[in-house]
Amino acid sequence: MHKLLNLFVVAIITISSPIFAGSAQDTELQFSVEAVDKFAKKVELFAAQEGARAFIIGRVGRPEKDLPKGISFTHTAIAVYSAIKLDSGETVKGYAIHNLYQKEGQSNKSELVIDYPVDFFWGVDSLKAGIIIPTPDLQQRILAVIANGKDRQLHNDNYSVIANPFNNMFQNCTEHTLNIVNSGIYQTIDIEQLKSNAQQHFKPQKIKASPFKLMLGNWFVDDVSTKDHSGKVYTTTFTTIGKYLQNNQLLAKAVVLGNDGSVKQLL
Repeated sequence: MHKLLNLFVVAIITISSPIFAGSAQDTELQFSVEAVDKFAKKVELFAAQEGARAFIIGRVGRPEKDLPKGISFTHTAIAVYSAIKLDSGETVKGYAIHNLYQKEGQSNKSELVIDYPVDFFWGVDSLKAGIIIPTPDLQQRILAVIANGKDRQLHNDNYSVIANPFNNMFQNCTEHTLNIVNSGIYQTIDIEQLKSNAQQHFKPQKIKASPFKLMLGNWFVDDVSTKDHSGKVYTTTFTTIGKYLQNNQLLAKAVVLGNDGSVKQLL
């Protein structure tokens, strides 16, 4: 009985840590402030040199060796070139990042938060960034969605880290990003229409975790639910969004930017 209990505890710890990496805002700093700041500036410089007004950005918040197969980034958001007012009152140009973050102390709920590249990369496990730059026309459409507050109308604060992209029962950061992208493509915020269009054209990532882990996640981990799935579990990821844009001729560039300045093709 004691051994069985120990195995049960190990299973709970396993499902509640790296396998289901979520979108927490406040995380512990893993690198020096100077290193994070320097890397954040590299990301901004790269995007600016590419002429990106809006792009999709991903970070690695957990050890990569612990991530499920097919998942390379643990949090996804949209970076928008903006006029940013500093504490000194000065206004500068830079990228503001529009995130869906889990609420502190209430991980099954989310909120929309705007932060900046240093904040975004603050608690990462690896100093590397996923960068998906849509075509210029789609960038303008995404900018319009955000400028008109439609991104907030597309937000569902019921959070699950493995949310099903084909319905609106739960939402995670990547699904919210996909909603914004599709809202720009299809020029609507009708969520039923957006989900129907996604089902026809978007190919999600299958989650390769045992049914036992998923069952325990449903029972014991607030931000893991499979109630919105029937049968196999699929969710939106940073990479599947890139492939979706590529398959529909809506992608300008998709790369992984390393701390050493290396640029690797994502797709």
